Amino acid sequence: MILAGLQKNSFIDFPGKISCVLFTTGCNFICPYCHNADLARGEYPARFELAQVIDFLESRRGMLEGVAITGGEPTLDSGVVDLCRAVKSLGYPVKLDTNGSRPAVLRGLLEQHLVDFIAMDIKAPLDDYHPFSRTPGIHERLTASIRLIMESAPAYEFRTTCAAPFVSETTIETIARTIEGAACYVLQPFNRRAACLDPEFNQRQDPTIFAEEMKRLMALAQPFVRRCIIR
Repeated sequence: MILAGLQKNSFIDFPGKISCVLFTTGCNFICPYCHNADLARGEYPARFELAQVIDFLESRRGMLEGVAITGGEPTLDSGVVDLCRAVKSLGYPVKLDTNGSRPAVLRGLLEQHLVDFIAMDIKAPLDDYHPFSRTPGIHERLTASIRLIMESAPAYEFRTTCAAPFVSETTIETIARTIEGAACYVLQPFNRRAACLDPEFNQRQDPTIFAEEMKRLMALAQPFVRRCIIR
């Protein structure tokens, strides 16, 4: 497996742990506001062989507390199983970021106890994914992933990037109802300074949802989940 990047230290990517971040490349979604555009397009900002990553992780034992694997979409790469297994063999907990489009891969990782934390992005109400995905049967796939994560993941969170015009009070309440009872729902303000997969996305209009509106969105979601935060 070839990785597209390695961030040596992070205090935010693996909740409660000092982690490194491994980046895979390629994505089956077309989110206009995606801030990892190179990775989504399958490009390699850098190239790391698995052996290099293992050497790095061995050298950081006692300093790092976990490893976050993100993308792109990691579950598209058949090597993700071997990557998780190799990281776990060194004693590191693994966190996986995913768009939820490949529940069979998630099931395999969970059944083999290869992931300790899953963060799944929910872009919109599940019947309104057209701006983000052309994947056939995406509603059913996302529903399967949500159920699997809530029933089987050791720890997890669901996340929504809050960017206009895709997010409103109605969409957030609908998503929150979809994941009712979830352990944690994270609302992420869109970073307007980021370069996007659609280069003109944040030029056509201001997609920013400001702090007061973010608080209102959080208040709408809170009754349906055990914990809702703005990150």
